[in-house]
Amino acid sequence: MPIVFGGNVFGWTIDQQQGFNILDAFVERGFNAIDTADFYSIWAEGNQGGESETIIGQWLKQNPSKRDDLVLFTKVGLDMGFPGHQGLSKRWIMQGVEDSLKRLNTEYIDLYFAHWPDENTPYEETLTAFETLKQQGKIRAVGTSNLDSAQLQQSIEAAKNINVPHYQVLQPEYNLYDRQGFEQGLKQICIENEIGVTSYYSLASGFLSGKYREINQIKNSQRANSLAKYFNPRGERILTALDIVAETHQSKVADVAVAWILAQEGITAPIASATSIEQLDSFTRAIALKLSDDDLMLLNNASSV
Repeated sequence: MPIVFGGNVFGWTIDQQQGFNILDAFVERGFNAIDTADFYSIWAEGNQGGESETIIGQWLKQNPSKRDDLVLFTKVGLDMGFPGHQGLSKRWIMQGVEDSLKRLNTEYIDLYFAHWPDENTPYEETLTAFETLKQQGKIRAVGTSNLDSAQLQQSIEAAKNINVPHYQVLQPEYNLYDRQGFEQGLKQICIENEIGVTSYYSLASGFLSGKYREINQIKNSQRANSLAKYFNPRGERILTALDIVAETHQSKVADVAVAWILAQEGITAPIASATSIEQLDSFTRAIALKLSDDDLMLLNNASSV
């Protein structure tokens, strides 16, 4: 599981048929981990949430023999647009998991995440609900996403207090541009507590693919709002360093950006999305790409704050 497929694109930038094609090709290339959430992709016009899970579930319905080989992630906690259908209370988690299982056409979820912190619900209540689901066989492992270092430490202490396992996986934002949130605090906690890390936004909404070199190129992109912050001198330095390393290895900029994450201590597997078979091939190339100490130093220096 060196790279996890980011399923936020399903029902947003790719439709069901293209989603099926991508999933077929992903599995054919030997990958097996897929990340989604109940919330995906509620932000797209006409969507209600659950679209990504539904596309994955329909694909599983057509390919039931592949289920045992997959590691399927989904999440709960963000506002699904109905009263009470949000947060990390035991009541909503117990209902939310049933909704996800139904959409995904599966009897169990391999890794179930608390999507965002919920200041209105104690960690103990959330962790107790997850432990109940594990005992029922509906989930296999639990993770959390978007916690800062203080919150992650509090969740670990809460688990000790009620004698249940702490979160086994953290899902933070992490890439060559967005480094500080993970590296300053979270990384060490994860290493010390043997918490796996599956990072998201590996290509910084596409900026680190090298596709966009000037801000006027993003005006028609569906990710324009996310991309705008990267167009500054530091962003330019990072792209220049990526260009140099890519040329050295006769590879593509996106491959280098993902290979850099794979080389970082504490990272289990980055999450990366693809909307074409060509982009999927980048995953394979990134895994094969071994960056030298000089490569890593160049990239680290260019991305330092």
